[in-house]
Order: sequence, then C-alpha cells, then structure tokens
Amino acid sequence: QVQLVESGGGLVQAGGSLRLSCAASGHTFSTYSMGWFRQAPGKEREFVAAISWSGSPTYYRDSVKGRFTISRDNAKNTVYLQMNSLKPEDTAVYYCAAGATAYELRYEANLNSWGQGTQVTVSS
Repeated sequence: QVQLVESGGGLVQAGGSLRLSCAASGHTFSTYSMGWFRQAPGKEREFVAAISWSGSPTYYRDSVKGRFTISRDNAKNTVYLQMNSLKPEDTAVYYCAAGATAYELRYEANLNSWGQGTQVTVSS
C-alpha cells in the first residue's frame, strides 16, 4: 500500500491560484493512477481530477475543467493539482488517492489509499 501526504493548501482570494502536491512513499507509485477529491463542510466528498499511471488519460469534473490541471512526476513520486481562477465554491479539504485506473477513480472504485487532506479556502 502506498502512503500519501498532501501539501500546498491555504487561503487565497477568489481568482487566485494554488498548487497542491501529493507525495507518495514506496517504489510502486508509477504503477498507480492518482486522483484528487474534495469535501466541503456539510457536503459529500466529490471527485475533482484523475490521471493515469502514464500521465494520460486525465479526467476532470465539469466545474473545474479549464481551471484545474492534474499532473504527475513519477521520478519524484508526486502528483500535482494546479488550481487557477479559484472560486469560493472551491473551498474544501482536498484529498489525493491512489487507485488502479483513472477511470475507476472517478467513481471512488478500486482504491488503494488516501492522504490525510489539505485545506483550501477561497475568500470572496
């Protein structure tokens, strides 16, 4: 099982940017597809983005398409989420997860592990 640690969250004004990182331990990171999820207060956790082990394909929820970009560096065992044009409704705890395929990650299926989460707060 791979261990995941997120970082990069914080407080930002609407329209600003943040880059989240998720560092993985272990030698098998490059074999996992990776995803980002978020959970706002009082709401269910939702899928944000996913990337295959090879870097392609990628998937995004509709509300972040064109604003967020998921990428990975297998040499650094790290997956990133670049978030631009942030909106107050993007405020949530963001989690990364490892899974078998990017396609299944969209539905939280066939997951291996979760990180502890990082808070993102977007002020209006």
